[in-house]
Amino acid sequence: MQFLLNPYRKYCTRIAFSANSQISRFARSGKIENARKVFDELRDKNVVSWNSIIAGYFQNKQPIKGHQLFDKMPQRNIISWNNLVSGYVKCGMVSEARKVFDEMPERNVVSWTAMVRGYVEEGMITEAETLFWQMPEKNVVSWTVMLGGFIRDSRIDDARRLFDMMPEKDVVAQTNMVLGYCQDGRVDEGREIFDEMPKKNVISWTTMISGYVNNNRIDVARKLFEVMPEKNEVSWTAMLMGYTQCGRIQDAWELFKAMPMKSVVASNSMILGLGQNGEVQKARVVFDQMREKDDATWSGMIKVYERKGYELEVIDLFTLMQKEGVRVNFPSLISVLSVCASLASLDHGRQVHAQLVRCQFDVDVYVASVLITMYIKCGELVKGKLIFDKFASKDIVMWNSIISGYAQYGLGEKSLKVFHEMFSSGVMPDDVTLVGVLSACSYTGKVKEGREIFESMKSKYLVERKTEHYACMVDLLGRAGQVEDAMKLIEAMPFEPDAIIWGSLLGACRTHMKLDLAEVAAKKLLQLEPKNAGPYILLSNIYASQGRFHDVAELRKNMRKRNVIKPPGCSWIEVEKKVHMFTGRDCVSHPEHPMIMRMLEKIGGLLREAGYCPDSSFVLHDVDEEEKVHSLRYHSEKLAVAYGLVKLPEGVPIRVMKNLRVCGDCHSAIKLISKVMGREIILRDANRFHHFEDGLCSCRDYW
Repeated sequence: MQFLLNPYRKYCTRIAFSANSQISRFARSGKIENARKVFDELRDKNVVSWNSIIAGYFQNKQPIKGHQLFDKMPQRNIISWNNLVSGYVKCGMVSEARKVFDEMPERNVVSWTAMVRGYVEEGMITEAETLFWQMPEKNVVSWTVMLGGFIRDSRIDDARRLFDMMPEKDVVAQTNMVLGYCQDGRVDEGREIFDEMPKKNVISWTTMISGYVNNNRIDVARKLFEVMPEKNEVSWTAMLMGYTQCGRIQDAWELFKAMPMKSVVASNSMILGLGQNGEVQKARVVFDQMREKDDATWSGMIKVYERKGYELEVIDLFTLMQKEGVRVNFPSLISVLSVCASLASLDHGRQVHAQLVRCQFDVDVYVASVLITMYIKCGELVKGKLIFDKFASKDIVMWNSIISGYAQYGLGEKSLKVFHEMFSSGVMPDDVTLVGVLSACSYTGKVKEGREIFESMKSKYLVERKTEHYACMVDLLGRAGQVEDAMKLIEAMPFEPDAIIWGSLLGACRTHMKLDLAEVAAKKLLQLEPKNAGPYILLSNIYASQGRFHDVAELRKNMRKRNVIKPPGCSWIEVEKKVHMFTGRDCVSHPEHPMIMRMLEKIGGLLREAGYCPDSSFVLHDVDEEEKVHSLRYHSEKLAVAYGLVKLPEGVPIRVMKNLRVCGDCHSAIKLISKVMGREIILRDANRFHHFEDGLCSCRDYW
């Protein structure tokens, strides 16, 4: 009989052991229902089986079910009780853990240590300390847990006293003490502990190196790094991030190339470091060579592109993320949205908006402000206003977005109306609000209203006047032809006028042909910004319009002498989710160049029939009239409009962006194009929007 029982007993034991392993494995992988099924089907459940399934419920954040099973246990051992205490601690339920701890029929050092750990992890260091000193016996783990609590609470001196009392100090306790000193800025004391350690592991070395790194002692960290007996991925990454954080990107790059294993964290740090250093192409190489990428990789590369002005690349990367099924995180969505606003990429902006809606981010006031700005800059003022109206509670950023939006569209009355609504609702304007409202007055010739607001800024709106407010007033007076008054305002300023103010005056002098003041403003501008081509160009415009080509030639000679380069006029248009760029005279490289040329020919004929006569005063060259007319024909905004007419179906607005102020001839031509072609054309230049329809512009020719 004995002979027959033994194999059966061993067989049952093997089944129970296998089942218990399955329960633990399922629980660890988050398949708690599978674990429960194995447990329920097990005929002979031993205490290990019960402990395994209860621990599984706590691992999967289902403490109530775990405790219910605990209450049903036919028998319990001290491990069962300890599992319950540890389970509640892992779920952050330290009060429940303490109730179980107090009910325990017996406790061992594991029970006490688990409870102390629970208090430490919840930041309840006083409670942890009280319980620690009540412990009947302590092991090295108990001492180390309490030591970690003091360090976590920044009680480094208490931690050192406890450390000195420890009967046994293992490598974990010693490393913790090194960490504590380094976090407190006492690196040299940390180094003393480190040097006294009889045994050091890779974590000890890395902790000491990180301590030096975080306290800006990078060269000492590198010396220690070089003598490490063994290095792991974390060690290399810690040293690399030390270099990137302090801006030593070349050292970081050399170390990165030498790394035997390049972690995702290290690669992400390198992408950001290279990007901040302006080495965008290298950053992209690192990005492309990564086998694994996380959220921070994609958002880091997008951030680098955005900050360094690689706006088209941001859109391309966003498109790639969508193709590869990568979910775009919140910071990246905001970055892409900002780029969509800058490029006026409406299609991509709508895609980002849709993703924000799906993630329910669109209910956030900050996100709403970014969305309003994006739609306004993409020429969709109505859509921006709809988002604005949807929010009952609006912050100052939202108000500023819509006030500035109306200003850019030349809708001064609406901008002023919203401004007064904001003030009446109890929201006080800030300096940005006043810039928006004064710009609105400037763009629409509301001199009286602008003066009143400017004069009452401090008394009524409690906003101090800044340079940008004076610049708005100079622009307002200058546009209205009151150039002498603008000059008087500059002379009465309580601080030195900057380049923006002199630039506003110079622009007004160009419009109203005030050569004497133009030369004064240009001279001041060249002193402030000797490399800025703007004043040379504006003064050249004035000289050229009066036939003073000798002075134009002299200006150009000075530009060459000082190596001043005129930024090329550039316009772009989005067609089928792709941005197409055009520069003056250069559309030969465009794959659809012949079609663009044919459309320009067609437009030219229709414009001549409508009585259009090119205004050659906007060409600075001292050349014959025919060549001037030819030059005007190939201005970048005209090329972009022509491409829009070729590619976009009737009824779809043509949205064109330009990096500089639109020239007067192009403005006149596009007005007529909108009429003869029966198309709505929206042009955003460096200053504002021009909405062309049926031969009229929203600016009413006041720009």
